[in-house]
Amino acid sequence: MSTAMRQLVHGRRDDVAAPWQRTAAGSNLLGDDGGLGVTIFEEMTTLAARTGAINLGQGFPDEDGPAEIAAAAMDAIRNGANQYAPGKGTLTLRTAVAHHQERFYGLTPDPETEIIVTTGATEALAATLLALTGPGDEVLTFEPFYDAYGAVIGLSGARHTTAPLLAPDFQPDLHALEAAFSERTRMVVVNNPHNPMGSVFSREALTRIVELAHRYDALIVTDEVYEHLTFDVPHIPIATLPGAAERTLTISSAGKTFSFTGWKVGWLSGPADLVAAVRTVKQFLTYSSGAPFQDAVALGLGLPDAFYNGVARDLKAKRDLLSDGLREAGFDVFTPQGTYFVNVDTAPLGFADSLELARRMPEQIGVAAIPVPVFCHPDGARRTRSLLRFAFCKKTEVLQDAAQRLASLKKGA
Repeated sequence: MSTAMRQLVHGRRDDVAAPWQRTAAGSNLLGDDGGLGVTIFEEMTTLAARTGAINLGQGFPDEDGPAEIAAAAMDAIRNGANQYAPGKGTLTLRTAVAHHQERFYGLTPDPETEIIVTTGATEALAATLLALTGPGDEVLTFEPFYDAYGAVIGLSGARHTTAPLLAPDFQPDLHALEAAFSERTRMVVVNNPHNPMGSVFSREALTRIVELAHRYDALIVTDEVYEHLTFDVPHIPIATLPGAAERTLTISSAGKTFSFTGWKVGWLSGPADLVAAVRTVKQFLTYSSGAPFQDAVALGLGLPDAFYNGVARDLKAKRDLLSDGLREAGFDVFTPQGTYFVNVDTAPLGFADSLELARRMPEQIGVAAIPVPVFCHPDGARRTRSLLRFAFCKKTEVLQDAAQRLASLKKGA
């Protein structure tokens, strides 16, 4: 390899990592020797496929969403909606997002200037971080954190700081949260409801986040893709709290609510100046995508309350089914208030290392799950060493089968 090529791949100086290295390091994919690993999702999905295990690792449903939404997308394709959508998204979808925010939360974003459509929530997050943070800034997330956060923070060149979510309820530790803020905190990323821990942040916690963001003049970015998947507790968008709206960018998507994760249709809303800054970056990432899906998602956002209530009710039943099976297997189960995910402590079964157990389970009992330490920095990984995450967004019969297989762990403990 030439010197110039080596500099491009490995960084121009020994003390400057290449962008891909910062991205890999931020998502815990870069080994101590500089070697590149694969995501835990790829590793566990590959293991599940090779062994025929039930994959309760990656959070995607195994059933399609509402037929009327799928039919609307197919009609759009037949009717010629197959070229570029507008860069900021179709007006139909932007208007539907605005109506959704007002209907459920009383927020009134302007579809013309305060909403953009993105390629899933992930692009919205990436465009936001790349537009508004960089070297010298700190970006604060809660830990454990969704791995994409660490990856994009690394790519931006900002420093990733964290505040812990502690068992058993995985609410923010407010004292640790305050200590994690500094004069360099440019942005706090709030994932609520929270993946991977399944917690729904309390009003007290959200209020404290807003207070600290004001004190340190930080932006708030809130990832609310599980907003309609909460169980007996309300989802409170942080933008609805006093003093929050002017500094908050809210991100959501169609994938989780409507079970069309492969469509990758997301959106971002907030103050016009911040949205314009994000749009400037976003237009040079994908420009636009998912043209035939956008108006179909708009239809979905207008579905009656019975649909939204039914989604949460059905998912709660699946949560309880899998949780009962996990308890029967001998795990300590942390009952989630939202999302697709239930976490357990493996220590009662004699497994102190959840990563080791996760790598054994597909072949040993035919179930795949995700170890929580992979969503953490080193200190957090030690704190969560025995925690394991299972996805329950699967068919009832699949969860019943998984529960039976998991019972064999207790027998073999």
